Amino acid sequence: MSFWASIPYYWNKLIFPSVFVTLQIVFFTILIGFAFGFLLAVLLTMYGPTGLNYKKHFYTVLSLIVNTVRSFPILILIVSIAPLTRLIIGTTIGTKAVILPLSIATTAFIARLLESSFLQVDRQLIEAARSLGATDLQIMFRVILKESVPSIVTTITMATVTYIASTTIAGAVGGGGLGAIALTYGYQSFNNTVLYMSVFILLLLVNIVQYFGEWLYKKLL
Repeated sequence: MSFWASIPYYWNKLIFPSVFVTLQIVFFTILIGFAFGFLLAVLLTMYGPTGLNYKKHFYTVLSLIVNTVRSFPILILIVSIAPLTRLIIGTTIGTKAVILPLSIATTAFIARLLESSFLQVDRQLIEAARSLGATDLQIMFRVILKESVPSIVTTITMATVTYIASTTIAGAVGGGGLGAIALTYGYQSFNNTVLYMSVFILLLLVNIVQYFGEWLYKKLL
């Protein structure tokens, strides 16, 4: 069967179902990662050295945890927390099992990016709000967060693009999705049709996310 003639067959049997698995993994990874990453970023911003209410010991411990998680390559992280994944999910293979380690990695990744965005807010706005009697929480959510909305969009875009790529690594350890298809049915089976179709779809997904993220960022400026 020629390359072009085999495309419809592999699309229906392998590629199309795996696209939805990849989207599912990315969606829940970013959703969970953003929720916890946002919380960590707020804490890091409020209690950091240049934050609203510096607490040295609290910030040091929290920062160390975030840096430790970020230092792990995603494949090593997936393998190293396999016992935790098995305890919580009940298995270390499949879509649900791979979402947990990816979410943990995404949380640390997003937390640092959001912290950086929050710290770039004009200090004069913060001091003006403080002089009017605003509390730390009011400054955080009514000033810093409001001013950081475009940067938050950029952070989500960057995280989504990054962890679309990470799903392919997760595929190497039974995570499912396009990465598993490209590796198992493409590369290891010497099937260039499946391999390059998977790569093309991944590139398409990345470019769609990047385009939409840039469009939304410009709208919010």
